[in-house]
Amino acid sequence: MSRQVVRIGSRASKLALEQAREVVDALRSAWPRLRFEVARIAPEGDRRKGAPLLALGRGTFVKGVEEHLLRGEIDAAIHSAKDMPSTLSDGLEIAAFTERKDPRDVIVNRWGLSLKELPARARLGTSSPRRSGQLLAARPDIEVVPIRGNVDTRLALVGVGGLDGVALAAAGLERLGRIEEVSEFLEADVCVPDAGQGALAVETRSGDAEMGYILAPLNHAPTWASVTAERAFVETLGGGCRVPVAAYAIPSSSALTIHAAACLPNGSRVFRAVVVSPVSSPREAGRKAANALIDAGAEAILYSDMVGEG
Repeated sequence: MSRQVVRIGSRASKLALEQAREVVDALRSAWPRLRFEVARIAPEGDRRKGAPLLALGRGTFVKGVEEHLLRGEIDAAIHSAKDMPSTLSDGLEIAAFTERKDPRDVIVNRWGLSLKELPARARLGTSSPRRSGQLLAARPDIEVVPIRGNVDTRLALVGVGGLDGVALAAAGLERLGRIEEVSEFLEADVCVPDAGQGALAVETRSGDAEMGYILAPLNHAPTWASVTAERAFVETLGGGCRVPVAAYAIPSSSALTIHAAACLPNGSRVFRAVVVSPVSSPREAGRKAANALIDAGAEAILYSDMVGEG
């Protein structure tokens, strides 16, 4: 092996660095004779803190780190799998998906109540139009407020300025040691998670066989199948999709059960589909889920400008 030092690129946020630590700890365990270093990078999405996430687009938090990888300044990059576009930049590939944390969305509120129990006109904050649409579809009598910021910042808003609670990803709370603050874990029939949510993707330059060999012990086969299916779902719907979409593939020994959804951010229209496909063909499973969602009527909103109604 020619490398003695491996440089891993990561966003510089607290959660991203915790994710990097998780990966680097696993690599050090697998390769105790190698030295692993973390390079902190601030991509465009982190600098544009006032922009809504749907306007930024999938991949905004990834590209800045990828530029360092393409220039050879780092050997691998760690991303939240949900942030990655379905089509990678030329010259790059995903070498591993690490074992997934809990992919569900959660709510945290000042009363410790479930979504069903929240009082009418309760105000929940979220950074996600996908969460907003599904929450409002389930509870049209509450108010959803757009917020930005890291996990700690969003949690600190609970009970402040009239905000009663927040909705965010369970995996972030788990990685930051704050999972006990969850009021309710939202199941997929209420709020389908984002494609890739809870999983980490480790990206390398295409053809870098040595890094592929180094990263191979990190790859978790059930997570690889699930996230591959979810990414194929997003890819099948295409870049023209104008509204939030979601997919969550639950693996078993022989099958993937995929929950899929598309919604308007104001919750006025939500389309859902559930498909079961062989786990041996995850990309085909993802395409099947996308087509099932279209067959359920989602095409009425997928490629329209109706997102502005949210």
